[in-house]
Amino acid sequence: MSREARAAGCRAAILVSGSGTNLQAFIDRRDAGRLPLDLALVLSNRADAYGLTRARDAGISTNLIAHGDFASREAFDRAIAARLDDSGIELVILAGFMRILSPWFVRRYAGRILNIHPALLPKYPGLDTHRRALEAGDAAHGSTVHFVTEVLDGGPRVLAGRLAIREDDTPASLMRRVQSLEHRIYPEAAAWFGEGRLAYSDGAAWLDGRRLEEPIVEDLDA
Repeated sequence: MSREARAAGCRAAILVSGSGTNLQAFIDRRDAGRLPLDLALVLSNRADAYGLTRARDAGISTNLIAHGDFASREAFDRAIAARLDDSGIELVILAGFMRILSPWFVRRYAGRILNIHPALLPKYPGLDTHRRALEAGDAAHGSTVHFVTEVLDGGPRVLAGRLAIREDDTPASLMRRVQSLEHRIYPEAAAWFGEGRLAYSDGAAWLDGRRLEEPIVEDLDA
């Protein structure tokens, strides 16, 4: 999509399963006039997801599609895709969406799905990243925004936020610090997409026409 086509606002959907703290970061940036995205839809697989309340309070359309109503992961994903397509969604943002997407869905929206993972990828894909970083004795930890591919947490990396691990850090304290970092970098990376600066091509992320062999890194302690 060209920069001109996005001038009117790239239509984005945010998928959530829980409290929606990253969603709130997007809403706050939008309300400050610094988000070149039209937050057109917030969709959840859980009726009790507080992210739906955040969205409604912010005037964003919401939709509930319960995964338990479907016989397979792909059937569920096809229902989501139908809602996204009805809303003219151009960018899918995963923000604590606790479902593994089917290969069908990932291929359908290839290059148009962003996720954030609480680790400095490629370290620690999967769960329990904060505990794993502490147990490994790492000096630094953080979070990474990446394009979604069929490889779990393995898509091209776009932007990473990094912070120093403190001697008194616990998994819980590290989680809180990383979440705060995520609220800064995730809307920033999505804004690049909305501005036409960020793209996915040939299996890689490209920023301002340059292939990103490594993600841009923002150091919280700098």
